[in-house]
Amino acid sequence: MAEGEGVGFEDRKPKSDEARSAFTAPVGIHAEAPEDDQPTSEFAVPDGLASVVVEPEGSAFATPHTYTAAQSPPAYTPGQGFPVVRMKESPWQDRMRTMLRMPVDVRPVPEAVQRVSESGPAVGRVLDLTLRIGELLLAGGEGAEDVEAAMFAVARSYGLDRCEPTVTFTMLSVTHQPSLVDDPVSANRTVRRRGTDYNRLAAVFRLVDDISAHEMDVSLEEAYRRLAEIRRNRHPYPGWMLTASAGLLAGAASTLVGGGVLVFLAAAIGAVLGDRLAWLCAGRGLPEFYQFVVAAMPPAAIGVALKLAEIDVKASAVITGGLFALLPGRALVAAVQDGLTGYYITASARLLEVMYLFIGIIMGVLVVLYIGLQLDAQPNPDEVLQITQRPLIQIAASMVLVFTFAVLLQQERSTVLIVTLNGAVAWVTFGALHYAGEIPPVPSTAIAAGLVGLFGQLFSRYRFASALPYTTAAIGPLLPGSATYYGLLLIAENRFNEGLGSLVNAAAIALAIAIGVNLGSEASRLFMRIPGAASAANRRAAKRTRGF
Repeated sequence: MAEGEGVGFEDRKPKSDEARSAFTAPVGIHAEAPEDDQPTSEFAVPDGLASVVVEPEGSAFATPHTYTAAQSPPAYTPGQGFPVVRMKESPWQDRMRTMLRMPVDVRPVPEAVQRVSESGPAVGRVLDLTLRIGELLLAGGEGAEDVEAAMFAVARSYGLDRCEPTVTFTMLSVTHQPSLVDDPVSANRTVRRRGTDYNRLAAVFRLVDDISAHEMDVSLEEAYRRLAEIRRNRHPYPGWMLTASAGLLAGAASTLVGGGVLVFLAAAIGAVLGDRLAWLCAGRGLPEFYQFVVAAMPPAAIGVALKLAEIDVKASAVITGGLFALLPGRALVAAVQDGLTGYYITASARLLEVMYLFIGIIMGVLVVLYIGLQLDAQPNPDEVLQITQRPLIQIAASMVLVFTFAVLLQQERSTVLIVTLNGAVAWVTFGALHYAGEIPPVPSTAIAAGLVGLFGQLFSRYRFASALPYTTAAIGPLLPGSATYYGLLLIAENRFNEGLGSLVNAAAIALAIAIGVNLGSEASRLFMRIPGAASAANRRAAKRTRGF
């Protein structure tokens, strides 16, 4: 091979893989060097168009001038997440209720309240503690929204910010999702036993308040220890005092509707006997329905016996006083509250419970009244509606009724005096509207119950506690005992239509009490600064929709 041929062959040989590229200019063709090494974007403005044309505002091609990190629109989510929001100045109930009513995608990131280890929070233990606290609150009669708020506060305080609690009548569940790519962790708990112990309820509220407070350091071990102490705590009042309170409550209620000293004693004895029979049935494992049937019989029997003995007393007040001690006002208020706050399943279950208990009372009284009619007891239905106006005696009786009702609810001793005064205000308001102002009983009851809810909510916010101990006992004087007995007596006399109308009137009064209490509680928040209200101004109906 000639020397010149070898050199020419080596010059024509490709020296790299880039020379074999399909975009490499062939040998012999001169290609001009590109002006810019960067590839041309398909979104670049063509050469023939002016690049300085400013699109009008609102055009799809206009540059979003406000889309900056400094001044971003409300819909823009920064890459680092939502900003941390501090809401220390409000009670934990308001803070967590505001969070729950916000859509999930706009909830602010919480501050770290309790110390969490470097490996992260103990998810299983936190969820278990959350469920145990929610169980005590729900079993104590707390509303579903407040139970969810407490569970939400506990979970977020221990670092589980992506939690969703769910509360129904007998089931509690909570779900935690660590991130969008991790599997969620769920746990649930069933509430099988319910009891009325507002002292325990207040202790649980204090525990949740300490857990969610920035100034308190409550570890998981400390929270479990305090929760165990709350479960082991004895009731603040002995059993004999509860039985005596039931008798005094019935006696005060009979005085409220026009009874005298003898009627007071008869109603008290009947309520004590009914209470002891109910305790005996409970010890034998009978359902609560039959306990109410048995408890309603002794007061009715004593009232019928007074009629048979032809003693010149208002025997109907004895039976009415016994009904006051049995009417499930606490469950009714909780049911209506759940319905008005959007928890319709729980509200329906609680209303069904109220209906069963009410039917049990009706059955117990009707059996005794029917037997009395067969023995020619000759009751007088008109005397039920003839209530003598004795303002000072009735105010004192209403205060005794509320006081004993608070003892039956196992309230803390420090709250008994406050709720007694709240109940006296409710009765004075009702008496002024109904007796002096001649306003029908339903609106008068609703207004008086509204004041109970307003003052109860203010007291609870002042003490960072539940509103139930300040409202439930205070509605005692407003319960429709007279209308209930009047309807039952008419039904026993085969005047079914009139009796049913009276029972409907009693149900309307009971609903007016429940709605009034809830309305008063909500009205109190109109004058208070609620955290997060400005940021959620456009989504106020996130929890309570308007039908769309």
